Amino acid sequence: MDHLFLLDATMAIAKTDYVSFTFFVGTMAMMAAAVFFFLELNNTSKEWRTSVLVSGLITFIAAVHYYYMRGYYAETHDSPTFFRYVDWLLTVPLMCVEFYLITKKAGGTIGLLWKMILASVVMLVTGYWGEAVAPAQATLWGTISAIAYFYIVYEVWLGDVKKLATSAGSAVASANAALGWFVLVGWAIYPLGYLIGTADGQWYASFKNIGIDMNIIYNIGDAVNKIGFGLVIYSLSRKAA
Repeated sequence: MDHLFLLDATMAIAKTDYVSFTFFVGTMAMMAAAVFFFLELNNTSKEWRTSVLVSGLITFIAAVHYYYMRGYYAETHDSPTFFRYVDWLLTVPLMCVEFYLITKKAGGTIGLLWKMILASVVMLVTGYWGEAVAPAQATLWGTISAIAYFYIVYEVWLGDVKKLATSAGSAVASANAALGWFVLVGWAIYPLGYLIGTADGQWYASFKNIGIDMNIIYNIGDAVNKIGFGLVIYSLSRKAA
């Protein structure tokens, strides 16, 4: 099947096929970002090199998955839900790792790191379960996923991450605030996609009438959030060097 994905990924995109277009743009944008972050490692101070490396890994992993998701969609015209959640299960915890890395010098602990990672895994696993395995119970699983999401929001805006970032100095505090906006506003795109994708038979069935393909929502959200996360970290590595 992989060779079919390779062939399909090079097929011309119809002018009205906005889903395939966003898959293609997402792939190229995140690959370009990954190359940029990797090439800048030698120009980054030792203190921030791991943070920039993680940003490169996040965008590189996403680019590879998007390449396959674009091929899967071209072949089947079905939403690549499984591939998408595999991508998120690898990249979102890495995004949480960034919070630990930027606050480590101010006292960020391994315990805080694992709490953030665990919350992200719970958020994603329950989201997948509600969207792909048990859609009849989408409200229940979506609620659990939302609780984990709001825990991450709390940590970044009011909890230990916020306190550590503030004590680390103005550059880290500003970076944490910028990343916090990505988590609060940028990541909110994913619950919207979840509501649209699981609306059938649920109390929020009216979301099905929004008329936006959930793949477009996810694709734009991924590119903005993952590249944006990396650029904030990259900017911090220059300001705090």
